[in-house]
Amino acid sequence: MTTYRDAGVDVTAGDAASRSAYAHAASTFPIRKDMIGAPVFDGGGFAGLLDMGEYYLVQTSDGTGTKMDLAAAMQDFRTLGFDLLAMVADDAVCIGAEVLSVSNCLDVPSIDPVMIDALLSGLASACREQCIVIPAGEIAEVPGAVSRGVWSATAIGIVAKDRVIDGSAVQSGSAILSLRSAVARSNGFSLIRKILTDHHGDTWWEKQWNDDITWGNAFLTPSIVYHRAILTLTGRYGQERRIPVQGIAHVTGGGIPSKLRRVLKRTGTGAHLTDLWPPHQAIADIAALGKVPAEEAYRTWNMGNGMLVIVPQEYAEESVRILADEGIEAQQAGTVTDDPTITITHASGDLRCTA
Repeated sequence: MTTYRDAGVDVTAGDAASRSAYAHAASTFPIRKDMIGAPVFDGGGFAGLLDMGEYYLVQTSDGTGTKMDLAAAMQDFRTLGFDLLAMVADDAVCIGAEVLSVSNCLDVPSIDPVMIDALLSGLASACREQCIVIPAGEIAEVPGAVSRGVWSATAIGIVAKDRVIDGSAVQSGSAILSLRSAVARSNGFSLIRKILTDHHGDTWWEKQWNDDITWGNAFLTPSIVYHRAILTLTGRYGQERRIPVQGIAHVTGGGIPSKLRRVLKRTGTGAHLTDLWPPHQAIADIAALGKVPAEEAYRTWNMGNGMLVIVPQEYAEESVRILADEGIEAQQAGTVTDDPTITITHASGDLRCTA
């Protein structure tokens, strides 16, 4: 049996560190009280908000994680820009924000023009698809500080004050829609790499996953960026809202229970998830290969479910149709419940996650 901790990632310690970091960050909030850019307290949310008078400016930051290790091993950096944009833009859209721009910072042990061109070409392509600009960035050559590229980004978005989606409108009986994910996005790669290294050696990415593709190519599949499609439901800044979306969860590190809990906590509700998308076959095979328990798998990977969107039951079918028009596969995965427990029905039984 292999766990995320076995791969060197301590989720409990990470959560504690995040709480500590937010507490320190929040200590700076009072200094801008009654000034432009005063921050809004939202501990545990997907993005930070700054009060700009008529609207909120929204900010998120993240990186590609150890998916960069796989790209470096394969010397294929073309798709990581989609992963980077997905991590920050899809966090911002969770509160209804339209992302305007993304800046990025790349730390490298030495300048590799081919790698840098491929990374930024991919990011620019992803941004053009989402109508997002790249106004600034930094490439830092730091020999000795890093052994391979470390890439992170910050997204800046905008949302009208009366259009913030914070989960407070979630109601028992509402529909929970799941947007289908491609393979692993940019999360859980430490566990993926450990399992495949244990079973296939240090060059696991060269081994065949099936008759058509190697393990490396399967897991280098780029993340789907949901930002533009979600905005067709919520409306871009200044546009009418087509669907009264009540809550949105971006399923990244911590999996479905952790991220959905962020949305449900304001109302003390829970969820019964009976029709989630199944995990991509490569993830299912990895879980079987490493004998990863179902609970561990659902707390590490998104298991085929990249975003969860909560809407009134009567808007579920229309929302699925709108998302399909944007090229996103979605289906109703379950309903919101009065019971604060999150229950996930999957192939091996029910996984229950208490509040």
